[in-house]
Amino acid sequence: MSRLTSLKLVLTGFLLAAVSVSGWVQAKEPVVAARSATISVSELPRQGVQTYELIHRGGPFAHEKDGVVFGNRERLLPIHKRGYYREYTVKTPGSRDRGARRIVCGGVPQTPDACYYTADHYASFSKIVP
Repeated sequence: MSRLTSLKLVLTGFLLAAVSVSGWVQAKEPVVAARSATISVSELPRQGVQTYELIHRGGPFAHEKDGVVFGNRERLLPIHKRGYYREYTVKTPGSRDRGARRIVCGGVPQTPDACYYTADHYASFSKIVP
């Protein structure tokens, strides 16, 4: 193997590592990453059940940011046009702010196609099932 070929292989390895670490490469297929892929409504924390029920009733919501568009920048939920997803706060006992827990729903606000729960501020999602 020539020195030039060896150098190319080493540089390619460094570039692939840099791309991987930097997040430049995005998955072609959306991934729902979570401890489990689904969570039933009854498995949600009590505050999550309350938020889920409020979503289906159309509110009223405690936070002015509830119901705002969720951009899915993490690309962990199935890909849809901007405006499809909306986020709602799930109260975290003892938290002075909105906390990390949310429910994100897609589709028509009161009759969503699907809802997802995150306890870690969008790092992972579980699809909510009845």
